[in-house]
Amino acid sequence: MTLAPRLGEIPLPVLTRRLREEGVRLRVAPFVVNIRSDVPVVAEGLMALYARHEVLPAAEDGFSDFHVAVLARRGSGRAKCVFQMDGFEPFTPLAINEAFAFFEWGLNWCVTSHCHRWITLHAAVLERDGRAVLLPAPPGSGKSTFCAALMMDGWRLLSDEMVLLDPQTLQVTPSSRPISLKNRSIDLMKTRAPEARFGPMAHDTLKGTVCHMAISDESLEKAQLPAAPAWVVFPRYQPGTGLSVVPRGKASALAELFSNCFNHQVHGRDGFRALVRLTEQVKTFDLAYDDLDGALGWMAAQVELP
Repeated sequence: MTLAPRLGEIPLPVLTRRLREEGVRLRVAPFVVNIRSDVPVVAEGLMALYARHEVLPAAEDGFSDFHVAVLARRGSGRAKCVFQMDGFEPFTPLAINEAFAFFEWGLNWCVTSHCHRWITLHAAVLERDGRAVLLPAPPGSGKSTFCAALMMDGWRLLSDEMVLLDPQTLQVTPSSRPISLKNRSIDLMKTRAPEARFGPMAHDTLKGTVCHMAISDESLEKAQLPAAPAWVVFPRYQPGTGLSVVPRGKASALAELFSNCFNHQVHGRDGFRALVRLTEQVKTFDLAYDDLDGALGWMAAQVELP
């Protein structure tokens, strides 16, 4: 059997041309994504962060879950770019330097808006020794920074942005894509993980400066393996507070998970019951910290507990 080539095996000029002309079909488990773009930074970002992903034959030779494009929009004033899915433009154009981040954000929207075989939750999720931790948290809480630090500490990343939860088995399907870091977190993780790969920087976005960090080799190699949740931890970085861990009541944890669910209206009563079962079977905590190493140590200790 012939192995599919990896994206990193394609010279950057060839990749840039293919993205501009016919597009590239990329396996981004559990999906296949057909990508087009005439913005060079998109090719650079894909090469930096998806170099180890499989490139599949042209679209006419197989099915793609999503057909997306990030295209330059010419006109008066500052250069813009648009995100398209099947030719539809669901978002306002962004500055051209945000093109790769736009691809990542747009692909998140594709999954959460159209993939309803799962209950989709806004949370990071990682696995260690066969057990997964869900990390729901609002913007600015430090979720992605904590997620990246856990991955570099030996946890397998299933997703930085979304939990794909099977409503029957309560298993989480990996959707292992780059971690979105913002502002001070970028330099912090570049210092803590100098061997890691990082994508292009997008400055002056609505979220500040954004840069994506590649997933670990283990996370990609095991991207087909689901995991069973064992913990739901609500993390928050709070300078000057030390380490504080407080068990979260089940009712409060359920309400927070429900509020972080993208498609509860699709799953209705069955989806709510699945979240109830999930909350009943996991340990739930609020975690506040001002030092990543302390928080990582606490998480490592949880793995040792029965």
